[in-house]
Amino acid sequence: MRSAVVTAAAVVAIAALAAVHLTQGTADTGVLDVLRALFGDGDEQTQAVLSGSRVPRLLTALLLGIALGVAGAGMQSVARNPLAAPDTLAVNAGAWLAVVAISAFGLTLPTLPAGATAFVGALGAAVVVLGLSGAGSTTPRLILVGSAVTLALQSITILLLLMYEQETSGLFAWGSGSLSVANLDATAQMAPVVLAATVALVAMGRSLDLLALGDDNATVLGLKVQRTRIGAVLLTVALTAAAVTVAGPVGFVGLCAPVITRLLTPGEGRHRVLLPLSGLVGVVLVLGADVLLRAAMGSAEALRVPTGVTTTLLGAIVLIWLARRGRSSGSRPQAPAGRVSVAGSRRRLASTSVVVVVLLIAAPIVGMLLGDRLVLLGDLVNWMSGTTGNALTFVLDQRLPRVLAALTAGAALAVAGCGIQSVSRNPLAEPGLLGITSGAGLGAIGLITFVPLAGTWQITGAAALGAAAAFALVYGLAWRSGLDTDRLVIIGIGLWSGGMALITLLIVTSDPWNTAKALTWLSGSTYGRTLDQVLPSAIALLALTPLLWSRHRELDLQSLDEDTPRILGLPMERSRMVILVAAGILAATAVSAIGVVAFIGLVAPHLARSLVGGRHARVLPIAAALGAILVSAADTLGRTVIAPAQIPAGLVIALVGTPYFVVVLWRTRQATTTT
Repeated sequence: MRSAVVTAAAVVAIAALAAVHLTQGTADTGVLDVLRALFGDGDEQTQAVLSGSRVPRLLTALLLGIALGVAGAGMQSVARNPLAAPDTLAVNAGAWLAVVAISAFGLTLPTLPAGATAFVGALGAAVVVLGLSGAGSTTPRLILVGSAVTLALQSITILLLLMYEQETSGLFAWGSGSLSVANLDATAQMAPVVLAATVALVAMGRSLDLLALGDDNATVLGLKVQRTRIGAVLLTVALTAAAVTVAGPVGFVGLCAPVITRLLTPGEGRHRVLLPLSGLVGVVLVLGADVLLRAAMGSAEALRVPTGVTTTLLGAIVLIWLARRGRSSGSRPQAPAGRVSVAGSRRRLASTSVVVVVLLIAAPIVGMLLGDRLVLLGDLVNWMSGTTGNALTFVLDQRLPRVLAALTAGAALAVAGCGIQSVSRNPLAEPGLLGITSGAGLGAIGLITFVPLAGTWQITGAAALGAAAAFALVYGLAWRSGLDTDRLVIIGIGLWSGGMALITLLIVTSDPWNTAKALTWLSGSTYGRTLDQVLPSAIALLALTPLLWSRHRELDLQSLDEDTPRILGLPMERSRMVILVAAGILAATAVSAIGVVAFIGLVAPHLARSLVGGRHARVLPIAAALGAILVSAADTLGRTVIAPAQIPAGLVIALVGTPYFVVVLWRTRQATTTT
């Protein structure tokens, strides 16, 4: 009975939103004009406006809502995880990459072949994420793997957008999900795909009901579990690929719609009711987001803003809400892994330190020598003595700030990662996945947008404020009778998604024709750096690294558990606050120096622990050196491989860091399975 009431309410809401939606637009066509046109009594101008713009936009919103709502409900059932969705499984990112690759390489495919290509990309991403996280995972593993794979796929996509700017013009905003369609061709061709996949998935409703009982119980009841799971994955991916082909990756509708449906129909577990009702709720979300956006900004301004920005912000709120209301996973947080100290560790530490110091010295030298123009070592020596010609002097003067920015930012992010992993007792935590870097990026880009002539220290201050705000939100929202590390990471990812959506909103509303500049900033680039811009991160690194090192015993205790430090008299909250504030400042100054860079705060501490053990007295300096080496090497590689064009250092790091992140996840999964 309740499901029937909710269905009727959803239909009424869709009808009301559709009526309002048809009246919104840039043309001077009011409500009465639309009504007359609908009853066949309108003028030619009104008919042209409706058929050429408003009706295609409305029908596209209907298609997207149904496809993403049903797909999200299906994915949550397959994974038996309320966090599963086209976004958290990287399905949207895989489909987006496939569509951008078609455009980047000059291919113009009809709608159905383009949809098939998007399907292949989306399916590949889903298989990787589900395979690494494990179906039925109730820990943050699924969303962590999905976020890592999403970052990697987005890095490749952004690289294509930068390298093929002309061929992919307009795809940056489209990458957030846009309902601005020129005609109904794509929608009409994808509609049968969505209809067929939806009907097939609903027909599997009883099988999905059994699958929700668990693999063993479903097998006892006669269900072919593997066949059911594969069929459901194929159908949900097909729905997502169809949606992306039509309008781009509209964020978080697939997460929100099933969650809202389950809240409205508690106790209704039948998938033959849940799936279609989730589709209707998805339509309400897409239409509601578009109506709200156009009402708030005006129809003309809203044309530049992807509807997916609004749905992503809503989805970030829902994700945070889910994390706060969910119970702890029940498993004790896993301390960052490291080798146990054994005999001969001092010799190992000494040899490792020598190698790291040599690499740390070599990295900036190689960075100065390589680039769009090869410089000889003798020329570098002459430049240092001030005896080179004007041409070489200009080249090396431009490279020096870039090399220093990479070194200081890399070291700062690595030290920040050490602190965050210790305090959260989560080996998968880092400034990017906790939302700190996106908060810093939002602060910096916001200031650049509204104050174009802002100086280095103002940008650094804005980045620091953004990072502090993000940190305060993550920490405050994650606190509930104590700090749960699973909750901390999920809330951080929610804020990261919301922050990136707001950054996209700033870019498309302030400077929509200069996406290359924005993409370069968001990808972590040293391009155009000056010595003044390096100074804040250098000062923060020199001031805060010794502070954290002086607290290395506190870091060791924090990484153990919640009880041991308290028994030994450590003031947990004060110590935790000092460490996290220092980490936030380091991350903020790094973002102000080179932009948004992910994974260094994860990879460098892990490498350091694998080399010198888990004691932070050793880990901190080695991690700082490794972070500097990695970012410097990534920057040099990005400036050299396709010279004179350049690959931002953050993209190179993401492509290298993601496999390492996945390996860490795989090892932690194996460790969890064997214990």
